[in-house]
Amino acid sequence: MEAFLSSAAAVAIAEIGDKTQLLALFLITRYKRPWTITLGVFLSTLVNHGLSAWLGAWVAQMIPPGWIPWLVSLSFFAVGLWLLVPDKDDSDDSRFTQYGPLLATLVLFFLAEIGDKTQIATVILAAKYHDTLAVVAGTTVGMLLANVPIIFAGGWLMDKMPLQLARRAAFVLFMALAFITLVGRVFWQ
Repeated sequence: MEAFLSSAAAVAIAEIGDKTQLLALFLITRYKRPWTITLGVFLSTLVNHGLSAWLGAWVAQMIPPGWIPWLVSLSFFAVGLWLLVPDKDDSDDSRFTQYGPLLATLVLFFLAEIGDKTQIATVILAAKYHDTLAVVAGTTVGMLLANVPIIFAGGWLMDKMPLQLARRAAFVLFMALAFITLVGRVFWQ
């Protein structure tokens, strides 16, 4: 349960103000099909984060066990710092929108998540918890928690949410995860 809850919280907070939220706004403005776009986000995240968690679990098996807490903690720290840097909506993905809302959402969200901080966080969380299914479920729920309100409430919600505050909260969460991982390594071994 800890793996699921930590993964959901980490991704939900890290996702606030992310480029995929801008993508969700774009898609809902273009298609006005919230349920279809939500399904696309769900399926895309499930596949992307499933592959990421599998990679994290594999990496955890290849690295000596004593190194994992230190690497995970360092990774949490790096992701936390990365969260302080605002995302740019620098991709021209409009060529995919001609294929309808489901396919466009599937492709665009999958591509937007490649190398994104939430994908990296998924790899890290899977390496930390050794529970791929719980991590994938948690990160997928976290992605939905962050994006479904955007899909259904659109621009109104973005006007009310201070993005700098959201980035700082995500930074604090990842710093806490880094600290907890190191403290757990030092005191419980």
